[in-house]
Amino acid sequence: MGIDLIFRIAAIGILVSVLNAVLNKSGREEMAMMTTLAGLVVVLMMVAKEIVTLFDTVKTMFQF
Repeated sequence: MGIDLIFRIAAIGILVSVLNAVLNKSGREEMAMMTTLAGLVVVLMMVAKEIVTLFDTVKTMFQF
């Protein structure tokens, strides 16, 4: 879960960064911005899923 998630987020960041640079250099700034936003949404969804799992685990630990 932990290290795997970090590597997946890093891979998305690298991919988005490369796409952003290529799109910006080709004059497609709006498409570059949309790519960056899409990458951000994907990462936020991944992190949100892990936070939900964490809260479920904590909730289970404190139930009697």
